[in-house]
Amino acid sequence: MIKMLHDKGLRSEHAYTAGIASIALTVVSWAGSLKYEPAGMARADRWGIFVGEWAPTFFGLGLALAQYERDDLLREFQEGEHAAPSDLSRM
Repeated sequence: MIKMLHDKGLRSEHAYTAGIASIALTVVSWAGSLKYEPAGMARADRWGIFVGEWAPTFFGLGLALAQYERDDLLREFQEGEHAAPSDLSRM
């Protein structure tokens, strides 16, 4: 599944950005639920925890995609397309 996402153009930076955005969304959903839901703190906490579970998933996906990106750079370098050494060291 990760390979398919990589082949379709999804990159690790996209997943990391989604992880950061989900952390922000956790705070917003918790505060919004606390303020506008009549159920109070318990419901707000559940919304925050539910959305908060997304961040580790996105970060894990980013790590998996980074492996494919690193492998692509190594393959290009080995095939003589001369990827810059700095590109290889950042992975």
